[in-house]
Amino acid sequence: MILDFTKMHGLGNDFVVINAIEQPVELSAEQCRFIADRHFGVGCDQILMVEPPRDQETDFYYRIYNADGSEVEQCGNGARCFARFVRDQGITIKDEIDVGTHSGKIRLYLEDDGQVRVNMGRPELEPALIPFLSEQQATNYPIQAGDETISIGAVSMGNPHAVMRVERIDEAPVDRLGPLLEKHARFPQRVNVGFMEIRSREQIRLRVFERGSGETLACGTGACAAVVVGKIQGLLDEQVQVILPGGDLVIKWAGKNEPVWMSGPAARVYEGRIKL
Repeated sequence: MILDFTKMHGLGNDFVVINAIEQPVELSAEQCRFIADRHFGVGCDQILMVEPPRDQETDFYYRIYNADGSEVEQCGNGARCFARFVRDQGITIKDEIDVGTHSGKIRLYLEDDGQVRVNMGRPELEPALIPFLSEQQATNYPIQAGDETISIGAVSMGNPHAVMRVERIDEAPVDRLGPLLEKHARFPQRVNVGFMEIRSREQIRLRVFERGSGETLACGTGACAAVVVGKIQGLLDEQVQVILPGGDLVIKWAGKNEPVWMSGPAARVYEGRIKL
């Protein structure tokens, strides 16, 4: 099978985007791992599939595969690239695009300044729905990681996130605690792990160890999750600049029962073709 694709990135979080409308395709986990391999394949953090809508309320359907071949529910940086892709490819002329995902509908807005704004939906804080094993909802949860007990916040942005505060992001134990928490027994579907340094009520620095991909240069849902956790802990304001290794996002959350808004760039790198 010969597969056409577009390489894109959102703040260095890179994707192989596939138009599965004009070339219907189903990828196996093995094929996803091959595409994502940075030595023998194209190389990417995730593979994004642009599919026809599954209901009359959406324009497209959006599927996401991690570098390890697992399919996941949501990806914020990928959503911005999705919007840029369908416009650049001429698949739509809309500036507001409704997209179905495994975790529900999202709305993407292409702004005049080239940025893409995404309504990421309401965060889910109920442990059973994250999912996270806890007897009751709390702003902080103690959790055992190896030989130490650490404190995390837990939230779903369509996919599960654990967020922990660190004093200095450059010294954060991402490589050590990331894998331990990603596969922790209290997260039945594994989890994305965010390490957050709060610089002010309006600015944080963040590194994210992503489920199935390892540390990435940026994570859109991780940025949303960090701001939600910081706000419910009383540490952050409604609008926050999130500084990631690959660049900056602006996240806005008004609080309970309100959606989280994310704004940031999306860039096309090149078009390609690969034999599977």
